[in-house]
Amino acid sequence: MARPVLLVAAPFFLALGLVLPLVRFETLYFFDKTPSLIEIIVSLWQGGDGLLAAIVALVSILLPFLKMIGITVEAMGITAEATAAGGAASLFYRRVVPHLSKWSMMDVLLVAIVIAAAKTTGLADAFTQPGLWCYAASSMISGLLHSLMGDASGPK
Repeated sequence: MARPVLLVAAPFFLALGLVLPLVRFETLYFFDKTPSLIEIIVSLWQGGDGLLAAIVALVSILLPFLKMIGITVEAMGITAEATAAGGAASLFYRRVVPHLSKWSMMDVLLVAIVIAAAKTTGLADAFTQPGLWCYAASSMISGLLHSLMGDASGPK
């Protein structure tokens, strides 16, 4: 019963995590910035850091999206039919999704490091914002879903 709710919650929280502010930086008590993940990627791209922007977009947006697609495909039972036919959907879920899971919390960790660095250097005060919590929730939910799917398909 929990799987359908989690299958809806994970992409919902991912979408919120992409558009809501991740962190608020306050400098000199006059200036503050609250960029979202998408705004950070666009800023990197426009600032001439195209490779870094592409890496962040790949790891932060594309890989979690692909993982959720794989989990949804497995939850819908499509891979059971594809396994019998030797299809690519089963290969994707069985081989690729576990590797995507290893990168799930990397962005949350990176933002936490940035916040800690900003606070310890004294350059700015940094505070977590709802986007970071939504992104983390999406990552944790998709990890939980992946383990639930593994439990459901394992031997009984």
